[in-house]
Amino acid sequence: METQEITIEKLLVLIDEKDHRIAELENQVQWLMEQFHLAKHKQFGASSEQTDMNQLNLFNEAEQTAALTALDPEITEVKAHYRKKTRLTTDKLPEDLPVEVVEHELPEEKRICPDCGCDLHKMGEDVLEVLKIIPAKAVIVRHVRHVYACRRCETSSDHVPIVKAEMPEPVIKGGFASPEAIAHIATQKFVMGSPLYRQEQEWTLSGILLSRQTMSNWLLKACNNWLEPIYEEMKRRLCEHEVLHADETTLQVLHEDGKPAQSKSYMWLYRTSGEAKHQIVLYDYQPNRKAENPEGFLRSFKGYLHADGYDGYHRLPDNITVVGCWAHARRKFDELLQTIPKDKRASSDAAKGLAYCDKLFHLEKQFALLCPENRFEERERLSKPLMDEFYAWVGSLREVPKSLMGKAIYYAESQRKYLERYLLDGRLEISNNRAERTIRPFVMGRKNWLFSNTPNGARASAIYYSLIVSAKENGLNPFEYLAWILTNAPNLGRPGYITKTEDFLPGSAAIPERVFSPKPKSEKPEKYAWEEDA
Repeated sequence: METQEITIEKLLVLIDEKDHRIAELENQVQWLMEQFHLAKHKQFGASSEQTDMNQLNLFNEAEQTAALTALDPEITEVKAHYRKKTRLTTDKLPEDLPVEVVEHELPEEKRICPDCGCDLHKMGEDVLEVLKIIPAKAVIVRHVRHVYACRRCETSSDHVPIVKAEMPEPVIKGGFASPEAIAHIATQKFVMGSPLYRQEQEWTLSGILLSRQTMSNWLLKACNNWLEPIYEEMKRRLCEHEVLHADETTLQVLHEDGKPAQSKSYMWLYRTSGEAKHQIVLYDYQPNRKAENPEGFLRSFKGYLHADGYDGYHRLPDNITVVGCWAHARRKFDELLQTIPKDKRASSDAAKGLAYCDKLFHLEKQFALLCPENRFEERERLSKPLMDEFYAWVGSLREVPKSLMGKAIYYAESQRKYLERYLLDGRLEISNNRAERTIRPFVMGRKNWLFSNTPNGARASAIYYSLIVSAKENGLNPFEYLAWILTNAPNLGRPGYITKTEDFLPGSAAIPERVFSPKPKSEKPEKYAWEEDA
């Protein structure tokens, strides 16, 4: 009997161990299936994170979805009519584009009526407009400076004064580079993503033998001599703002001291927020991802810093208040939703978590036109209760920590004090998408030129990207802006040129009108902040 009881106890223990093992294996299988579906979605699925707005009906608050600042529409009666459906297009040519007119006329001998033989007269015109592309043309600008001397002094004096005509200083002394040539090479690489070896091939097709090494030297010398002081002044101005955004991405630098070529370096991004009158965007190359990098860059900054959940930002000094990003919290639920069968998504916890986040973003869209003070009040009235409800719901869930749902819950709860901080000031934003969109030009360029050769090259790339992206943010043409800088910087202080480094900054009143690029009004509907996420 005793032996039988011992056997039963052992069997019960064995059964408990098996049940525990089965539960572990089921969780492991669930995790592997989630990873499989997520990887499949990332490879073959759509990258957009857009959500059907009907999902907001979960809250049954239709009155809150109306724009708070929109006027009631005026109702008018119109006659019913039918219109042929035409193809929608966003193509638009500038109105100030030069027009070359080509007249097509009948010869005099053919202006005879084919029926009666009388003379024909002009009754109208058919007009066809086509876009003609003229490839870039290179010319040599030969500066001839005239030198003058006095005939009388030449014959009667032991000293002959020599007077030379004024001539602008070259952008690179002893070289044949022009401001326009360097600006073209820079915009081709840092705007269009064309590496120097491709540009070398393009120059060769035009009959110009210009090596990539020469182009690289031009970019480095122009950066060190003229662009770096402007970058430092932009950095000083950036740190005077009270609200900033930050982000970082990887970069490969082949020849770094003490590091293999395959190791990762980082390009950090710091920029102004939407409340700034003139936008400043700065990139900063660093060999690692340590928290000391943003701390050193933002040494003179005091205020709010939008960032993602990277722990390095959370170790910044107390004078910097880090604001979390709801787009990152939302993405956790969106990734989970992509792993769930479509017929089960609507009733899942992932859909509910996503709907909470979407509602917060939807409210921000309603507050977009409000002043910071009114936006702060509306957030206290509508966003804060919804956020408290979201966290009460998250706290009631019990999920395996390593599952995608467990990771979404952990991120939301561990980042709560940072995610709630956008409610502290009406100037703050709900996400860090502004920084993620701004770092995209560098990421797209990196896919083409792949790496930097030296730290000096990476540093120069950061400066060029800073000036170019800042120019675009302020409505400037990057090529015209760089050419204007490189023309004026070597002649700083001379009559007819810029007198102060501050005048080179984007947003300066000293920038001529020709440097600005026309911006056609987009006909696309406005997107939610998280729809344009990087």
